Amino acid sequence: MKRRQKLSEASRNPSSGGNPSSSLRTGVAREPSRSAGASKPDRSRVPPGLIVLATPIGNAADISLRALDVLAHADVVACEDTRVTGKLLAIHGISNALTPYHEHNSERALPKLMERLNRGETVALVSDAGTPLVSDPGYRLVRACLEAEIPVTAVPGASASLAALVVSGLPTDRFLFDGFLPSKSNARKAALAEVGEVPATLIFQESAQRLAASLADMAEILGDRQAAVARELTKKFEEVRRGTLAELAAHYAEAGAPKGEIVVVVGPPSDEKPEMTEAELDTLIASRDPAESLRDAARRIAAETGLPRRTVYARALAQSGDDRDGR
Repeated sequence: MKRRQKLSEASRNPSSGGNPSSSLRTGVAREPSRSAGASKPDRSRVPPGLIVLATPIGNAADISLRALDVLAHADVVACEDTRVTGKLLAIHGISNALTPYHEHNSERALPKLMERLNRGETVALVSDAGTPLVSDPGYRLVRACLEAEIPVTAVPGASASLAALVVSGLPTDRFLFDGFLPSKSNARKAALAEVGEVPATLIFQESAQRLAASLADMAEILGDRQAAVARELTKKFEEVRRGTLAELAAHYAEAGAPKGEIVVVVGPPSDEKPEMTEAELDTLIASRDPAESLRDAARRIAAETGLPRRTVYARALAQSGDDRDGR
């Protein structure tokens, strides 16, 4: 099921929390890879093809020397917002050709980029912040390049989801990134039930306005697991708040919506299987919303109780006296 693979990591001024076009913070000074007066990039410095390049999520110093070299010497830099990427390049003394490539112009822009790539040029693909393809239409460009046998390489770097994971204090050996949850509570609960049984740490993006409600739904569907809310990572007002889902939901319900970009990290389900009688399970099944199918109800109840989904579904079918997924 394809959904919610959108990650918002807009760069903001770390000192003021301003808009994405405001300055990024840098802590290092380096010699420009390409002077502002240069007319053409040195194509011998980078290989031809598509280079998927990660950019900082807030602090402009969080960029590799290799990334700066590619940004300076690629034939063109394809980016979500030329103002944001232009500001990053200016901080590092780089001047290069920029072209917009984002969700709203991808159908028009992709053929033009492919023309350049087919001529043997080097295209650097970046997002406003973080790793491309997680939050932009870069996947389609990568697929087009592979089908045309054009080389695709990566210059790895910053990622808000991974940064949040490693500071969360939750298990990192196995994790699932699930992007943005649906905005409506019922759809959000269904989506949470879908991943509730996954034996891994879960990573979500969430808007500030929906954070409290989303955390409350997580507590209801996933159980009161340990979690962390990370916001404004790498920026001046970076904050990571840890606690149970219920505690975090209560905090943000009282404190109000926080500022900045937010990542929610939720611990994996407990290995301990709760004891539940058949009568208790029957009561849960009987209390389902009539609009909810038996299959969806079984998925949700399994996530809430830790019981195997097949067991819950079989009991639901027996209770309904049907042998198929009815409503």
